[in-house]
Amino acid sequence: MTLAEIKQWLTEIKQWQVDEMSATINREFHFKNYYQTIAFVNAIAWISHQQDHHPDLNIAYNRCCVSFSTHSIGGLSINDFICAAKIDATFTTEHGE
Repeated sequence: MTLAEIKQWLTEIKQWQVDEMSATINREFHFKNYYQTIAFVNAIAWISHQQDHHPDLNIAYNRCCVSFSTHSIGGLSINDFICAAKIDATFTTEHGE
């Protein structure tokens, strides 16, 4: 994807950021406690399995950082943005944002 295409897709997933150096899109999600964090991680696992596209996760007590990149092409693809949007929809449904 070109940088212009990436920026256009980022308008659809507003709270995600691109890291050009690592060719990833990233977002950190915050929760009240560990249980909510892990429930969200399990939802991500289900979405990722359904899409056959798996993010890198950094999990802590009350937060989860999600990073998408298409490793097979060494950069970003439309799949990264689709999965990010699905994760956003899950988070919004669960947290009313």
